[in-house]
Amino acid sequence: MGDREFGFEPEAMERIANEVKTVCAMGVQVCLVIGGGNIFRGLKGVASGLERSSADHMGMLATVMNALGVQSVLEKMDVATRVLSAIPMTTVCEPYIRRRAMRHMEKGRVVIFAAGTGNPYFTTDTAAALRAAEMNCDALLKGTQVDGVYSADPKKVADAERYDRLSYKEVLTRDLAVMDAAAISLCRENDIPIIVFSIHSAGAFADVMTGKGKSTIIREGED
Repeated sequence: MGDREFGFEPEAMERIANEVKTVCAMGVQVCLVIGGGNIFRGLKGVASGLERSSADHMGMLATVMNALGVQSVLEKMDVATRVLSAIPMTTVCEPYIRRRAMRHMEKGRVVIFAAGTGNPYFTTDTAAALRAAEMNCDALLKGTQVDGVYSADPKKVADAERYDRLSYKEVLTRDLAVMDAAAISLCRENDIPIIVFSIHSAGAFADVMTGKGKSTIIREGED
């Protein structure tokens, strides 16, 4: 979305795609789960009077649009990419099949998972945790609006505390608004570290992969 109120900003998409390309060039296998909030948010749809399941499905379709957009930008940068959707729509992308996704990654392709989990009432965060577990990922990286996890929204609370490291238990018991409880629990059960960093900081993705830059690491044993 960039600086726009909704939709796509080409400069923002190119910047993020460049970050992905840089990390792929480091020899890292990358798969992405992309949200759809720049087009439609399910919960806002519910607030406007839509039925929850319908609103969530609309949000999932928005993620497919974003996934196709990012795929297009990546392929212009000569990065082989495949979009796999949890909601089958074979005329525009492949249906999500775990073994197919793993094969694409083995061939060095960036895999973009679209349409969340394919089910209403589950967030994109939960979809990311689920795919990270299914793909046997070493870590789940969440590119977000701030450079880590804070005790409160730093844009609203000036003295909000920033954390460098947290345990899954601390995130859950303190009700820290980084990911929903289902996503945190899924990562905890599968021992998948979560790294939260700012998607707006140039080079942040590559920095995180090399242990540099500002981020919050969530994993077992830090409490």
